[in-house]
Amino acid sequence: MSENLDKSNINEAGKSKSDDSEEGLEDAVESSDEALQKKIKSGSPSPQRVQRPHSSPPRFVTVEELLETAKGVTNMALAHEIVVNGDFQIKPIELPEDSLQKRVKEIVHKAFWDCLSVQLSEDPPTYDHAIKLLGEIKETLLSFLLPGHTRLRNQIIEVLDLGLIKQEAENGALDISKLAEFITGMMGTLCAPARDEEVKKLKDIKEIVPLFRAIFSVLDLMKVDMANFAVSSIRPHLMQQSVEYERKKFQELLEKQPNSLDFVTQWLEEASGDLMNQKYKHALPAGGGAASCGDTPRLSPVAVQNYAYLKLLKWDHLRRPFPETVLMDQSRFQELQLQLEQLTILGAVLLVTFSTAAPGISSHADFAEKLKMIVKILLTDMHLPSFHLKEALTAVGEKVCLEVSSCLSLCGSCPLTTDKEAVLKGQIQAVASPDDPIRRIMESRILTFLETYLASGHQKPLPTVPGGLGPVQRELEEVAIKFVRLVNYNKMVFCPYYDAILSKILIRS
Repeated sequence: MSENLDKSNINEAGKSKSDDSEEGLEDAVESSDEALQKKIKSGSPSPQRVQRPHSSPPRFVTVEELLETAKGVTNMALAHEIVVNGDFQIKPIELPEDSLQKRVKEIVHKAFWDCLSVQLSEDPPTYDHAIKLLGEIKETLLSFLLPGHTRLRNQIIEVLDLGLIKQEAENGALDISKLAEFITGMMGTLCAPARDEEVKKLKDIKEIVPLFRAIFSVLDLMKVDMANFAVSSIRPHLMQQSVEYERKKFQELLEKQPNSLDFVTQWLEEASGDLMNQKYKHALPAGGGAASCGDTPRLSPVAVQNYAYLKLLKWDHLRRPFPETVLMDQSRFQELQLQLEQLTILGAVLLVTFSTAAPGISSHADFAEKLKMIVKILLTDMHLPSFHLKEALTAVGEKVCLEVSSCLSLCGSCPLTTDKEAVLKGQIQAVASPDDPIRRIMESRILTFLETYLASGHQKPLPTVPGGLGPVQRELEEVAIKFVRLVNYNKMVFCPYYDAILSKILIRS
């Protein structure tokens, strides 16, 4: 199976939905879009290396059409991210240190707060800036309320009545410290538990200007909390509609760009061709093809789709463009691919250790778990370009031999001999090669497990883990669940397009 694939690929919080939450969502989308673009650019092929499949002749579009399309894609990407990523959260924007944008922001803010300080220091004090700030604070506090918070709403409106505050300021009767005390108290009532400490610190600030500055800083954090609360609130409702929404948005994109299924077609054609090729027949996972009719194997669309998804776990992201319908999940498939590569190496090292050096110690659960964690730590940076697998496995071999000898001594057995240590280290270092037999066996069994789970329709319990994968069973099942959820959701959205393409491919084959 793995050989076939290789060769065929050259924070709880917040209180309501408001304009502030929408702004937070937009900021998050911009940040996620930038990150996604960087990932796509780093993994996208150059025009010289990739030949785009034949497609419909290009048509000219207006700038308005491009902007509308971009907006649609952004909205679709946001909805998809919220539904697929259960850990999706909006985070405060942190500008890079020494960046021009941060310096400008600091200068403008300093000028504003200096101006406020000057006004309040006058005799009599001038409250123009302070009243504007109170108005902003009032609107922000009101935006945190739910429809049922009638009493709190009335309190805010009554105490922060800007008309009355202006009259008091004109008559020299304004007690701004009392208003600040009310504001901090209301913030303590409305904030998430995670912000209690920040609000508590506000009460220790006695100077008015630093206090107002700190109030706005905490309010910004509360806005983020509220936006995340809004996201968690709409997720169940969005899940129900996201399939139709994404399909509709993709159809709109397809109507404007008719060649938006070119790479999908190529991807499915390759999967079908691989399954039809008798050369790879015995390397296919169980259920790869349907029953034969005569000498010509017959394939089902589901079998081709499942095999196509498995190909994404062996994708060459530097040389090949990703299929359009899974492009929003490219980073997720890359992450799964890296996790599976690490599991393959980890499983191969453990299999070599337990079967060659000391078969008996694999029955010691505590030691097996300890050894697995040690190897995992040494393989943690596999995703980094600077990581050298051969060097890492040399260190792994040294550490494994040391731990095995120690365990054998504790069990009353003889530690590893020099010859056995040399053999074990050599076999562990050999795992660095993609052609290593043990590594290929582990990879094939992992892909077989994933294919079986995918073909089972995401039913529980999970399929039995193939032999040799027991030590990494928990990690493998976690990856399998993520992979199958991702695939099943993608199928729900784009199944009509896949069926249409495969009906033409399978008729020709």
